[in-house]
Amino acid sequence: MNELQGLFFWGFLLLFGAVMYLVVPRSSDEAGFFRGHDSKGRPASEWALMMSIFISWIFAKSVTNAANLGAAYGIVGGLAYAAYWLSIPVAGLVIYRLRTREGATGLVPFLIARYGRGAALAFSAAILIRLFNEVWSNTAVVGGYYGDTGSASFIASALLFTAAVLFYSLKGGLRSSILSDVIQAVVFIAFLGVVLAFVLPAHAPVELLTEGTFALNSGVDLLLVALLQVLSYPFHDPVLTDRGFITREKTMLRAFIVAGILGFLAILAFSLVGVHARLEGTKLTSNVPADVARGLGFAGFFAMVVVMVTSAGSTLDSTFTSLSKLVARELPLLAGRLPSPRAMTIGSLTMVVFALLGNLPMIAGTDILKATTISGTMVIGLAPIFLFSRWVGHSPFSFHLAFWTGICLGVLQAVDLIPASWAIGSGKYAILLGTNLYGLALCTAGFFLPLVLLRHRVSASGSVA
Repeated sequence: MNELQGLFFWGFLLLFGAVMYLVVPRSSDEAGFFRGHDSKGRPASEWALMMSIFISWIFAKSVTNAANLGAAYGIVGGLAYAAYWLSIPVAGLVIYRLRTREGATGLVPFLIARYGRGAALAFSAAILIRLFNEVWSNTAVVGGYYGDTGSASFIASALLFTAAVLFYSLKGGLRSSILSDVIQAVVFIAFLGVVLAFVLPAHAPVELLTEGTFALNSGVDLLLVALLQVLSYPFHDPVLTDRGFITREKTMLRAFIVAGILGFLAILAFSLVGVHARLEGTKLTSNVPADVARGLGFAGFFAMVVVMVTSAGSTLDSTFTSLSKLVARELPLLAGRLPSPRAMTIGSLTMVVFALLGNLPMIAGTDILKATTISGTMVIGLAPIFLFSRWVGHSPFSFHLAFWTGICLGVLQAVDLIPASWAIGSGKYAILLGTNLYGLALCTAGFFLPLVLLRHRVSASGSVA
């Protein structure tokens, strides 16, 4: 890249931030800042909500991972990763039930009422760590298109991108996030089409769609892991779940279902970039889209940068707004207090603090694939907690037995202490598949154990009487 082209790409980052700041509205009250309502108190439209959910879950690191898996396993890898987007309809269906049948106004208030403040505190800590990881893992993806990891241009571009997103997020909170998401979704889809137009004509469609082998050791094990994790994974992501409580129930449900389908198709389509690289025998690193983009010329590389900046921006602004809501409005509930009258100020300061602290791992050069510290296996215990809540009353032990079993299994997996006998198949994800299948069974058993013991105790006392 010559000096003039370099200036063009840096100018694009500045232009991105300036345009987003100018077009998003300012929120003057908490309804707009935390719930996404407009100046007349109206919630986001179904179309805007659907586009916001769609693009907010197209993380820059997820787009990168989709292409990486396409390169590793062909279309099987793309299907495996795209399957995670089924999490969105699952979340929509569960939140619909929580709202219509159990009167939930948010996941944290629901957990406090059903499982106690200790349960809500553990859950909040998990999502706080996830949101922290979302900051640096997305800014690092953008930085990777401006320089090598750890270089001055890598860090400077990531920080400039963070500042651009922070400024427009502070202006309107969730309201600005939703409206900017609509713009970013349209831009993302358009430039995704441009990228695919560069790489797909090199191969016949049947060649792309049949590359890979449907076998456990060729990516099917990861596909099965994804299908297991969609039962729990969405509930520890407030970027997604916060949007489940800001519009009417049926409007929300339709938006979640359509967004999930669109997300599945978009991720599968982008994985074809990796399949293309696999067929071409491209020399690959851990960032396949960047590897492919460098061979597409100036226009192709720019299109890839736009795809990454829009996907990262939509996730980062949603992360900032979710952090502000969690700290300003939900953490006070854990202490039995109402949110502060200055919640918007607290929320804004929270955004600034996490914009600074959240980039420290990026500056240290941490691999983006390590951004899933509290995710996947570690939160499989959330599946019974939300899926089977209608069958329990106030049961803190049910929450903790399910939640901490999943956390422990995730930690054991991270330090390679899961026994080899748990492996299912012989592929790269054999241990992961076994841990999730058997772990989900253990978490579910732990969730229902207090209910079984209580029923047994009641039965025994009745027999004695």
